[in-house]
Amino acid sequence: MGDMQGHDVELDVTSIAHGGISVARLDGRVVFVTDAIPGEKVVARITDDRKKSFWRADTVSVLEPSEHRQAHVWSAASIDRDPARRAGGAEFGHIELSHQRELKRQVLVDALTRMGKVDEETTKGITVEALDGDDDLSGTRWRTRIRLHVDEAGRPGPYAARSHTVVAVDDLPLATEAVEAAAPLEQLFAGEEQIDVLAPSDGGARLIVGSQARTTVVERVGDREFRLDDGGFWQVHRLAAGTLTAAVQDLIDPERFDPRAMNLDLYGGVGLLAAAVGDRFGQATRITSVESDTRATDHAAENLAEWIGAAAVTGRVERWITELATTSSPGERQRLRDATVVLDPPRSGAGREVVERIASIEPAQIVYVACDPVALARDIALFAERGYQLQDLRAFDLFPNTHHLETVVRLSR
Repeated sequence: MGDMQGHDVELDVTSIAHGGISVARLDGRVVFVTDAIPGEKVVARITDDRKKSFWRADTVSVLEPSEHRQAHVWSAASIDRDPARRAGGAEFGHIELSHQRELKRQVLVDALTRMGKVDEETTKGITVEALDGDDDLSGTRWRTRIRLHVDEAGRPGPYAARSHTVVAVDDLPLATEAVEAAAPLEQLFAGEEQIDVLAPSDGGARLIVGSQARTTVVERVGDREFRLDDGGFWQVHRLAAGTLTAAVQDLIDPERFDPRAMNLDLYGGVGLLAAAVGDRFGQATRITSVESDTRATDHAAENLAEWIGAAAVTGRVERWITELATTSSPGERQRLRDATVVLDPPRSGAGREVVERIASIEPAQIVYVACDPVALARDIALFAERGYQLQDLRAFDLFPNTHHLETVVRLSR
């Protein structure tokens, strides 16, 4: 270790970086600093000085606050607490909500232009859209699912920011009221590692202690019901599933959509986006949803049962799409060229192998749902190498008071 770790320094904060941290300079050196806002002068404690190229630091006090600074929406994460004991998961909670969205827009535009090689003209009109009701609630009360970790003494709580230290809290303001009310913050769970608290559309809140047996829950999007395991993946914001359904329906170019083609929904989960496509283009829509989790695929088959041409298959997307690309008959190849491919990969993105396989089947259009702007930008650059250009984009603030955002794009040749 160097000799600066644990020391407090004054920093001028210049810009935002991906990951909810700000960029500052100290004698020409880059310092990544938490709990700050671009434009501020802060006192920060150096937490990592091992690298020559940059250091890391936590803000401990603010000398010149931004006009966008507010009292933190979660006192457990506030700057008044020792950085090692600040609750994680609300790293933008000290920033006024509309400015959070502006910072997210900057991160997205920066990723698209620098890594995605998208020209600046294309990024001009980008905004990060708010979801209904979030402004009235200052970006709180949206999480329908929350994970608590258990400390040595058995007490549940969130991890501290950027560590695996469990911190005791007495409220969970980002959680919906039902989730907060059900969270057993005062109980002890000796010997357990984690507690999941969720409040699906139907049947009230529930806890999953450790790796308890799974039960099925129902989530509603508009008039449609989706069944899934209580511990299975579902969008966290109370309005996220409906927002993404509408966004995917909106971004598919109907001129390029063929209901009889071999349309694909990759990383399909329990069938949310395949159903969005089916609802937009009708009963005759053919679409295959591909998901590696067997339980999710079983639910997807049931959730998509009303479309005769819908299928849910279990498979790792990389392997499945490779097989499809290499074994399809001439007739299938034509139906793939007419296809719309929807994909919603994990945070790490689709990556080169999957991008190249998708591009090799030459689909009519690709609609990509991304929860990480940097991974998305890398994949956009890879698609561009294969002739697929960004045609349209919408970005959504599905995770208020955190640095995360969701982006949906359409690519075509």
